[in-house]
Amino acid sequence: MQHCSESAPGWDGCFKASGRQSIGRSRGGLTTKIHMVTASDRAVVGFSLSGGQAHDAPEGIALLSEISRAEEQKYLLMDRAYEGENVRVAAMEKGFVPVVPPKRNRKDPWGYDKERYKRRNEIERYFLRLKRFRRIFTRYDKLDILFCGFIYFVMICDAVL
Repeated sequence: MQHCSESAPGWDGCFKASGRQSIGRSRGGLTTKIHMVTASDRAVVGFSLSGGQAHDAPEGIALLSEISRAEEQKYLLMDRAYEGENVRVAAMEKGFVPVVPPKRNRKDPWGYDKERYKRRNEIERYFLRLKRFRRIFTRYDKLDILFCGFIYFVMICDAVL
């Protein structure tokens, strides 16, 4: 029973949700982008999250900075969203050969290996396997650390199956 000068306690028994939340507004509503570097369709090197409204290139450069330099020449298949000059230069500095088509409206397009670029669908299929889990494609978790934990869990399940 409360007296007239007392109020409800300030702590409701729950932890405060504080931490990074990569949720941003895009055309489809509140969304999160998963940026990923993979060695194959089953081996992930690294990934990061960004809000739906954020551009892909800064996250791509950040992921490339975390990767060690390739000893031998390896190809880096990238989506058109990462086709900026700064991402391509960062990839070449790490010893990779960027395989990315230029945007259609680019004034000075470059050549790329079209046959090798066709293998990018393996990574797209990997994303489809990840998004079979409802918790990934709907993003129930507010905090990035919880969402990343479940992404790791799904990667383990995918590797086992």
